[in-house]
Amino acid sequence: MGRRRRARELALQLLYELDVRGEGDPGPTVDDFWRRHTVPEDVQTFADAIVRGTKAHQPKIDELIIAFAERWDLDRMAVVDKNVLRAGIFELLWGGGVPPKVAINEALEIARKFSMEESVRFINGLLDRVRRELLP
Repeated sequence: MGRRRRARELALQLLYELDVRGEGDPGPTVDDFWRRHTVPEDVQTFADAIVRGTKAHQPKIDELIIAFAERWDLDRMAVVDKNVLRAGIFELLWGGGVPPKVAINEALEIARKFSMEESVRFINGLLDRVRRELLP
């Protein structure tokens, strides 16, 4: 597995933990998380950037998910799926340097590993719609 994929998977795990705990500020949870997961510095740096960026933009990201996920409430979505979407949208809109197709493909690969196949289709449709409607 590549370093960036590993970083994205760790970012999902950390976003999941923050969501389950109801924590908006990554602060101490991040430090505790990295004490439990020893990884190369570049992996941790990339994962941290995804987590912190996703959390910083979360209100806007959640608005987009609600707008593009027709007939779905954010509260009804599986925590994993919601956080795959959040990280994917962050990378699409604010990730800087990640081509949109790569951001979507990475989100789908992570969803395949951590979620169900029907969720993968849902995530693909929503991220593709964000890409088509919000990117130049």
